[in-house]
Amino acid sequence: MKPAIGLFSRVLPHVVTAWFCVVASIGGAKDVREFGAMGDGVTDDTAAIQRAINAGGGVQFTKGTYRLAGTVLVELDKTGLTSLTGDGTARVVMAGPGPAFKFLGTHGGTADPDQFKPNVWERQRMPLVDSLAIEGAHADADGIEAEGTMQITVTRVHLRALRHGIHLAVRNRNVIISDCHIYHCRGIGVLYDNVNLHQSNITGSHISYCDGGGIVGRGGNVRNVQIANCDLESNMGKDSPPTANVLFDSAGGSIGEVAITGCTIQHNSPGPDSANIRILGQGDDAGLAKRGVSPKTQEGHVTISGNVMSDVQVNVHLKQARGVTLTGNTLWMGYQHDLLVEDSSNIVIGPNAFDRNPRYNYGTSTNVNGGLVFRHSRDCTLTGLHINGVWRKPAAVVLEKCDRFHLTNGTVLDSDGPGLLLLDTTNTRVAGWLIRDDRADRKAASSLRITGGKGNWVLQNLLANGQEITAGSAKVEGNYDGR
Repeated sequence: MKPAIGLFSRVLPHVVTAWFCVVASIGGAKDVREFGAMGDGVTDDTAAIQRAINAGGGVQFTKGTYRLAGTVLVELDKTGLTSLTGDGTARVVMAGPGPAFKFLGTHGGTADPDQFKPNVWERQRMPLVDSLAIEGAHADADGIEAEGTMQITVTRVHLRALRHGIHLAVRNRNVIISDCHIYHCRGIGVLYDNVNLHQSNITGSHISYCDGGGIVGRGGNVRNVQIANCDLESNMGKDSPPTANVLFDSAGGSIGEVAITGCTIQHNSPGPDSANIRILGQGDDAGLAKRGVSPKTQEGHVTISGNVMSDVQVNVHLKQARGVTLTGNTLWMGYQHDLLVEDSSNIVIGPNAFDRNPRYNYGTSTNVNGGLVFRHSRDCTLTGLHINGVWRKPAAVVLEKCDRFHLTNGTVLDSDGPGLLLLDTTNTRVAGWLIRDDRADRKAASSLRITGGKGNWVLQNLLANGQEITAGSAKVEGNYDGR
C-alpha cells in the first residue's frame, strides 16, 4: 500500500492543478502567463498583462511576482466585462508612478436606471479585483484607480507600501470595497479625490498605518458612504499634515449621508492634531447661487454609532457640520479632547461612554485630558452621556458661545473642574444631570458653572459640589447638592 500512497501523493498536486486550469478555461479566465508574463519579480510584465486584459474577459494571476513599470489600463468599453483574480498567491509590484491598474469606464450618469446607456450594462458593469496582492516599489505608485465605473468591486485584496491604496477619481457609482488589507501607504488608504460618487460601501477591511489618512474624502459630490465593521488604525504620520482615520472635507464640494458603524478606530496620538473621525462640513455648491442662496453649505447627515475609538489627539472632531448623530460609542484617550464641535448645528450626542479606565494607565496616558467642547454652535442635543476622568480642563463639558442646546440625563464623575461649564451661552436647558467628584484630592470647586448668557433653564440636577451661576444668566430650580 505504501508505494500506491506515495504515487498518489505525487500525482495529486498535478491533478489539482489540471482541475483548476479546466475550471479557469470553462469560466473563460486567461492566465497572464499565456500572454508572456513571467511572474519572476524581475521581468517587466506590463506589456504581457496589458495584452491579457485587452483580450477581454477574466484575467487570472497564478502564483508569482509580476513586476510593472507602468500602469495597466482597463478600458472597459473596449475590453468588455473584466475581472482580475488570483488565489492569494500572486503579487503585483508597481515599480513606476501612478496606479498599477486603472479602470476606465464611460458611465456619466447617476445610479438611476434611466440614465444608463446600454453599453454600460453590456460591457462595463461590475469590474472585479479579487485575491491579489499589490505592492509599491516607487514613491508615486498607487494600487487601483477607478474612473467612470459602475459597480467596481474590490475584494480580498492586499495593498501595501503604495502612495494611495485605492483612488476613486472624477466619477463613479456603486463602489464596493470589502475584506481588504490596506497597509503602510505613504498617502491615503482609500481616497475619494474630488469625485462625483454616490453609493459606496467599505466593509470588513483593515486599513492601517497610512500616513495621509485611512479613508479620506476631499471635495467632489459624495453621498451614501457606508463604513462598517472595519479596523482603522494609526492612519497619520508623525510628520504629516493633520488628518484622521476617517476624514471627510467638503471644501470645494459636498460630502454627506455617511454611516460609520461597528468599527474599531484608534491611534496615533503623536500625530499632529490627529483624529479618529474628522468631519469638515463647510462645502461649496455653485447651484445654490442660482436660486439666490449662499453657495457655502454645512454638510453632514452623518451617523457615527457602535464604534470603539481611542488614542488620538481628538477622538471626534466636527467643524461647520450639520446633522451629525453620535451614539452608542465608547471613546477614551483623547489627548486634547474626546469630542470637539465647532461652528456646527443640529448635532445629536446620545448615550456614549467617555471613560478613563485604569486598565489603560501606561505610557503617556497620564497626559490624556479628554472632555467635550462645543464652540459657536447651536441647536444641539446631548442626552445620556457618561463621562469619567476629565483632567486639566476648564470643565468636563464646555459650551462656549452656544445657543439652543438641550442637555439631559448625563453623568460626570471624578473630573477636574465643573462637570458643566456654560460660557456666554443662551436659551439652553440643563436637566437631570448627576455630577460628582468623590476623589480624595478633589479638584472640582463646583459641579456646574454658568457665566454670562441668558435665557437658560437649570433644573432637577444632582450637583454634589454645588453651583456657580451668574445672576440673570439662568433660571434655577430643584437642584440638589447631594451632600
